[in-house]
Amino acid sequence: MMQYKKIVSALVLSGLVASPIIAFANDSAELEELRGLVQELNQKVKILERKDEIAQEIAATAKKETPVVNTTKDGFGFQSADGNFKIKLRGLLQVDERNYSNVGGLGADGKNISGFDLRRIRPIVEGTVYDKYDFRFAPEFGEAKTANATSTSGIVDAYVDARFQPWFQVRAGKFKPYVGLERLQSGGELKFIERSYVSNNILPNRDLGAAIHGDLLDGKLNYSAGIYNGVVDGGDNSTAQDTNQDKEYALRIFTTPFKDSDNLVAGLGFGLAATHGNFKGTTTASGLPNYKTAGQESNFFTYSSGVFGNGNRDRLSPQAYYYYGPFGLIAEYARVSQDVSNGALSNRLDNDAWQIAASYLLTGEDASFKGVKPSQPFDTEKGGWGAWELVARYQENDIDSGAFSSGTAAGVVTTTRYADPRNNARSAKSWAAGVNWYLNQNVKLALDYENTSFNGGGNANAAGTAGAGSFIDIANRPSERTLFTRLQLSY
Repeated sequence: MMQYKKIVSALVLSGLVASPIIAFANDSAELEELRGLVQELNQKVKILERKDEIAQEIAATAKKETPVVNTTKDGFGFQSADGNFKIKLRGLLQVDERNYSNVGGLGADGKNISGFDLRRIRPIVEGTVYDKYDFRFAPEFGEAKTANATSTSGIVDAYVDARFQPWFQVRAGKFKPYVGLERLQSGGELKFIERSYVSNNILPNRDLGAAIHGDLLDGKLNYSAGIYNGVVDGGDNSTAQDTNQDKEYALRIFTTPFKDSDNLVAGLGFGLAATHGNFKGTTTASGLPNYKTAGQESNFFTYSSGVFGNGNRDRLSPQAYYYYGPFGLIAEYARVSQDVSNGALSNRLDNDAWQIAASYLLTGEDASFKGVKPSQPFDTEKGGWGAWELVARYQENDIDSGAFSSGTAAGVVTTTRYADPRNNARSAKSWAAGVNWYLNQNVKLALDYENTSFNGGGNANAAGTAGAGSFIDIANRPSERTLFTRLQLSY
């Protein structure tokens, strides 16, 4: 409205207004009338200016209160104008084709069926309230992997994470316990189609509980300490109330001491995690795990009926990764010591697993623990071909020899302790190679081949049943060979 003020001032000061005043305003009454008119015009200009100021103030207030809608490559969502309240809609969809080429490797459960599979179907809601309180809710609809499997769809994640300080945060609900290194990677960021024996067979998957965690030393040291209901090796807890009186405790320290430096070891990280718990099982609720093969459909080791966990369960897991340019490496070991009972027999068994996995981006992008971002997304019109990555892995899962049979005279075994050697292998050893094609940050195609050999568990040269024949010279279970492909959408 400043324009009106300028116009009035110009009229008053110009000859157009002044001339009539000189020519015709010959008495004081006329001059006063003219002054009044100018003052009235000036007052109207001020009113108009104030109205404009009020309109601007209202617009600014509305802008501060209007929600902001976001559509980015990381998901869809909206937030309050001040950023203190946020909602993000995300998702993970994995369509697999799984081929088990060695039918002779079928386990006692009769699985390893080739075919298509929706491995993960996860609509995800993440958000923040009052700036410091994050939450995540992720149901799962894709866990029934074969016609022989029953659905285990349910709630994958449901937790609140309070970020009071970078070094002091509190998480509570159902989530991944801060234990396994590979387990802490998102299912959409994995280098291989299936995780290793360390993650799937030994360390906890998800549990109900609470943990404090945070970063120290400018993010170079991460710590966590938590209390959980406790799960079997590789287990994923339900959302129901715990049935075990005792709880499980977990500690983890992980450091990246050369982070943000400009040298060859800037991408080095290493740490140690441990859990301690106590489980009193029964013959009908054993609290003991089954260990799966690399293909994740068949068990290569299962405790005998009547065997149950009966005491302490302790896990220890040293872990490390290294990233330099397009090269990545992850190494992890896990050992579980479990008290078990079978009638009058009791023992402490030690089972372990380890893996070492390497990756290399042929297209030159930087490798990282948090996935791959192609420098040139696939686009036939612009000539981009996405990112191409080669991966290789070796892993083992070994069972305590004390889990198997006890001998009698003349080398003939007539009793089993905790597992029948005819149906259970003493170890599984797997090597894998694969290629990943990241069309863009959200879409990936993957191809994995994995070969697994077993020690024992072949059910050959084993006569009779426990207590009635010889279990010596048990043959090796036939090798399992898998070829997996995956189309993944993650946003």
